[in-house]
Formats: sequence, C-alpha cells, structure tokens
Amino acid sequence: MAHVELSLSGAFVPQARTPAEVEFVPALRRWMESVTEAQEACLIIDAGMRIIAVSPSGSELLGLGRPEDVLGQPLIGGVLRLIDFTKGGSELDIPEVEKIPPLLAIRSERLARGLMRVQTDGSGAPVTVDAIATPLIDAGRVRASLTFLSAVR
Repeated sequence: MAHVELSLSGAFVPQARTPAEVEFVPALRRWMESVTEAQEACLIIDAGMRIIAVSPSGSELLGLGRPEDVLGQPLIGGVLRLIDFTKGGSELDIPEVEKIPPLLAIRSERLARGLMRVQTDGSGAPVTVDAIATPLIDAGRVRASLTFLSAVR
C-alpha cells in the first residue's frame, strides 16, 4: 500500500538584502579615499578648481609638501604655478590655463591628456608632467576630475 506524507510549512519569502554601507557613500567620496591611499601620483580637483584629494606621491612629484596641507587650496594661483615651456618659464595666461588636462576634463566632460610644466611656491626647479585626466560624475553631473601624473625626464 502507498504511503503519502504531507507537511505544511510557511511559504518561502526571500528577504530583501541590506545595502552595503559603501552604497551610501557618494561616488566622489570613494574616489577621494582611493586617491589619498594611492601609490600612483594623482590628484582630484573639484569644479571650483580646488584640490580635494592628492596622493602622497603626487604631492611629492609636484613639490606640494604634506598632502593634508594642500586640501581645499586652489590648484591655480594657490600652491601651484603653471608655466610655459620657454627657457624663461613665464606664467601661463588664463586661456592657456583652461587647457590643462584637469580643467579640460571638467569643462569638456571627456578624457584629457597633455603636458604641464609646474612651479611650486618653493624655490624648486620646474617639473614637467604628463597628465591624464578623467571627469568624475556623481548624480549625473561632472563634479571633479581625477588626474594621473607622470614625470617627464
């Protein structure tokens, strides 16, 4: 004779997953944290041209001193002086400054690359860097740019 057994239990209801804490952190904040700990020479400037994150090696390459000391400082006319490639190294005028990769990435909302010659406020020799910048988008708008720097020898 066949044996049938019946068992009643509650219906399986999948539980909604709890979002990870990282999902509540704005994307720009995550980029800033990454740059602060990066081994690569890089920096982030916001749309107002202020430095909001710089890696230790980026700060060293540009002669900026301690990274935490330059946060919030304007990139142009603050801790960094952009100069042209002439022997005398004259300061760049405004139309030329707007073409540097970090600013161009913000304004064009596209990847930008170019050489920059910089002079810090200190008395160090000018440094030429290859800069590759990408816009950082948060909530559908460009909020900043991330620039990777490499010394040109």
